[in-house]
Amino acid sequence: MSNSLHDFIRGLPKAELHLHIEGSLEPEMMFELAGKNGVSLPYASVEEVRAAYDFEDLQSFLNLYYAGAAVLQTEQDFFDLTHAYIQRARADHVCHVELFFDPQTHTERGIAIETVFSGIARALREAKAAYGFSGSMILCFLRHLSEESALSTLEAALPLRDAYADVWTGVGLDSAEVGNPPEKFAHVFTIAQAMGFRLVAHAGEEGPPAYIHSALDVLEVERIDHGVRAEEDPALMQRLKTSRIPLTVCPLSNLKLCVVKDLREHNLARMLRDGLCVTINSDDPAYFGGYMNANFIATADALQLSREELVQLARNSFEASFVSDAQKKIWYDALDAYLKAA
Repeated sequence: MSNSLHDFIRGLPKAELHLHIEGSLEPEMMFELAGKNGVSLPYASVEEVRAAYDFEDLQSFLNLYYAGAAVLQTEQDFFDLTHAYIQRARADHVCHVELFFDPQTHTERGIAIETVFSGIARALREAKAAYGFSGSMILCFLRHLSEESALSTLEAALPLRDAYADVWTGVGLDSAEVGNPPEKFAHVFTIAQAMGFRLVAHAGEEGPPAYIHSALDVLEVERIDHGVRAEEDPALMQRLKTSRIPLTVCPLSNLKLCVVKDLREHNLARMLRDGLCVTINSDDPAYFGGYMNANFIATADALQLSREELVQLARNSFEASFVSDAQKKIWYDALDAYLKAA
């Protein structure tokens, strides 16, 4: 694809709605923090870590992901991690992020939940003050753990709600999908919904379309993270199209985790052209080979996306975000102006 379209992508205003902040931990920072905090890693060098990024499936990735997260120990570590992501996002013309974070990954290691909150929130607040960068936090429950663990995590976080009300907007569900259906977490999502949190869940990445149905009908989520297997269920596809329930799709992640064997086989373009509210996101960019523009460029090249379709993907990301209609209109107008000037 032409460099001009790549340049168009690089400057395209966009939002990221599927980003695991722990998954933005680059090997260089991993080793730096391991040395600072006295954490032993199962790898001897940055190169050895990168060589391990040859995943067979989601679980093989998660094994490395949790090992890397062990280096995150202090409030400053979480700040530095989030700050580094924001700088990369801004360079890709991301103007809004709704990032996922996994408190259980850290509290199980004895890290206080407030340490996690305060580091991430400080980076988001400083970026808003300094650059006008917009961001919020979605607390995710690890689905391979019990619902009791999720409930305990929510209870531990609730005393922090007022202090972080400007940045903590929602709850989600992530980690190993197969064998851990959404209904396993029905009670904790009912509580979170009653408290006014926005709700999202991973479904239909490795799990079947039935998991997407459960996420919508049992958990009553507003967005589906991934959702690429929805295409196997025509009635579900029609429902997603009619209701404009967003799918936060992560193309390079799907390729790296062997959800698709070749990006040219990805169904994102088909779903977009069928009128679904699909978006492009980077998921765990330090592990999957690219941040937002890398995902946009690789997908545009593989699926022959047009400028208008790329703008629609960006527009979908703003439509699907948990912000005010007034803010969405500002971003829509910016997109229209960008396309007109291109």
